[in-house]
Amino acid sequence: MDFKSKIILISGPTAAGKSKFAIKLAKKINGEIINADSMQVYKELKILSARPDPKKYQKIRHHLYGFHNVTKNFSTGDWLKLVSEKIEEVKKRKKTPILVGGTGLYFKVLTDGLVKIPNIPIKIRNQIRAQQLKIGQNNFFKKLLKADPASKNKINPTDTQRSIRAYEVKIYTQKSIHEWYKNTKSNFRQSDFFKIYIDFPRKELIDKINVRSKEMVVNGAIKEVKKFLKLKVRKDKSVNKAIGINEIRQYLNNKMELEEIIENISIKTRQYAKRQSTWARGNMNSWFKLKPNQLNNFLKKF
Repeated sequence: MDFKSKIILISGPTAAGKSKFAIKLAKKINGEIINADSMQVYKELKILSARPDPKKYQKIRHHLYGFHNVTKNFSTGDWLKLVSEKIEEVKKRKKTPILVGGTGLYFKVLTDGLVKIPNIPIKIRNQIRAQQLKIGQNNFFKKLLKADPASKNKINPTDTQRSIRAYEVKIYTQKSIHEWYKNTKSNFRQSDFFKIYIDFPRKELIDKINVRSKEMVVNGAIKEVKKFLKLKVRKDKSVNKAIGINEIRQYLNNKMELEEIIENISIKTRQYAKRQSTWARGNMNSWFKLKPNQLNNFLKKF
């Protein structure tokens, strides 16, 4: 299989072993690895984001990991701009770009394009955010569906950020955000990509998540969260959604025991993995699916 002219995309649920597989593949096809995980861009969240350890890079170059400050904004558009430049940079070196991560939206904007919605005045955005805080996410989501029925089954009812975004777009532009999505175009052709999804069996994945959750806490996640909390990051920043921050905050405030924290991190991670898998079923049907026991045989083809 000739991957020299391709952009390789590797996705899958959290803890599926994407990074290890990517390194093995990179060795086989002369590749370099580029991050496609929204939390692994932050330099302050090495442990909680399960960012690959430079000691385990095995001389394979890695890009866009741990470079951004948690106090500063970092949008999907910012990532798309940087990753597009990085892909071209890697290809100029006659290497194969291998994008690895679990953020489905990142892959979607790369392959389908980023929606170009007019800038919405900050006054309107703040008013809508205030509405959401006042009435709560459950009622706000009902309000969104009334204004924009197309959001049903496309936005998770508990996803505050995407709900607010969809509502403000509809109110300001009088057009559904999903209509805007239809008019987007990628900078790349579909034929440029080879897409791999690691389809991990649920039970095995749960076992891996349980082990990793404990290892995170043992290996310094508490210290990492202490430092994060001192930065006083604004509550509306998406980085606050990183699994482990709120759980460890409760531990530091003496509201939970350590074992409870580990269990809660594990539960939240399992829920996140389930959402990733659900999203993949709806958006990654064209991807080449590989079970964990098929990974080594796949690598033997090169």
